[in-house]
Amino acid sequence: MKIARREAKESLHWLELILEANKDKEQEIQPLIKEAEELKKILSAIIDKTQ
Repeated sequence: MKIARREAKESLHWLELILEANKDKEQEIQPLIKEAEELKKILSAIIDKTQ
């Protein structure tokens, strides 16, 4: 789970960089950023509950 959370964080980072470079594609990129953030939160909750 920790590896999956780290990968979600990395994906979020890259999506934010892509958004900076492609402001004209914000409507397409923003939902992906939101999805990555939600996935990161879900994985964090799972990790917290299992410790």
